[in-house]
This record gives sequence, C-alpha cells and structure tokens, in this order.
Amino acid sequence: MNVPARSVYYSLFTALAALMVATRFHHFGNALHLPDASMAVFFLGGLWLRRHLGFAAFLTVAVAIDWIAIQAQGKSFFAHYCVTPSYAFLLLAYAALWYGGRWYAPRLQTTPRALFGALVAGLAAAAVSFLISNAAFYWLGGRYEDPNFAQYLSRVWQWGPLFVRTTLSYIAVGLAAYAIVARLTAARTAPRAAQA
Repeated sequence: MNVPARSVYYSLFTALAALMVATRFHHFGNALHLPDASMAVFFLGGLWLRRHLGFAAFLTVAVAIDWIAIQAQGKSFFAHYCVTPSYAFLLLAYAALWYGGRWYAPRLQTTPRALFGALVAGLAAAAVSFLISNAAFYWLGGRYEDPNFAQYLSRVWQWGPLFVRTTLSYIAVGLAAYAIVARLTAARTAPRAAQA
C-alpha cells in the first residue's frame, strides 16, 4: 500500500487526530463513553499514513492534548500524577504502534486474510506498546513504594488486556471502514474503466 494522495492523506490525518482529541480528553471521552483511542490512532496512522513526519505530528498532538487537559484542571503539567520521567517512554510506546502499522502497510488489502493479518499486527504492536509504557511508569514513575516484579506482573495482568482489547476494537472498526471504502471505490471505478 502506497502513501495515499495528499487530499486523502490530510483527510485521514484529520479524522484520526479528531478521534484522538475526542477520546484522549477525559471529560470528552467520559461524556461520550469512549475509551482512549490513542494507541489505535498511532497504529492506524502508521498503517495508512506511514510518513515519519506524520508520527511526529501525532506525537505532538498527543502531548498537546495532555498539556491542555492538565492545565484545564488547574494543575501544573510536570506535577501531574501521570507525568513522571516515564512519560518520555511514550515516544517508544507509540513508535511500536506506528512502525508496527507501517511494517504491515505493504501487505494491507481488502481480503479477509490480509485484514486479519493487520489485526494480528495490531495485537502485537498494542501488547509491546502497553508493556513499554506500563513498565516505564511502574519502574521509573516513582509512584509505587518498594516496586517488585510480582506486583508489576499483577498490574500488567490487571490492565494489559483492557488496553489491548480497547485498541483492537478501534483497529477492527478502522479496518472494516477501510475495507468498505476500498470496495465501494473499486465498484465505482470499475464501470468507468470498462467504458474507457
């Protein structure tokens, strides 16, 4: 799959950024009952948009959203519970998603096998991403007294499946939309090609 045309690229970028904004701001996400879609946005961005600059732009959007949301609560960004030295590891966590999607992009087609493969790639990327961000927060965040491996594993088991399942749900919806749009586009262009 090649990088899409400029108008399609910007439309996809805008749609994915809007999804991140709507779900990453906790007050919007809670009001809409939508869990955070950021992990899926990074995977789908890598899958569809692929450019390194796109990754940097989405990373900037994610940090800007966090900054605005924390400031809106009347708190200092650097004094917030979630912003610790581990916050820097979100770069690696999101890179695992973006570049996992980018790696799978040449294989993406509308066949059930290719779509299932994209979902499996999303599962692997989401698991790696969660492990990076969770391990960084647990071991480097300074929020746990006497951190130990047994407690860390119990927290991974407690939260990991939820984060990965949420990410896969968004990815599945994105892939279904991709398949529908691709097939509708192919159906529209087929009669024109036959007439030419």
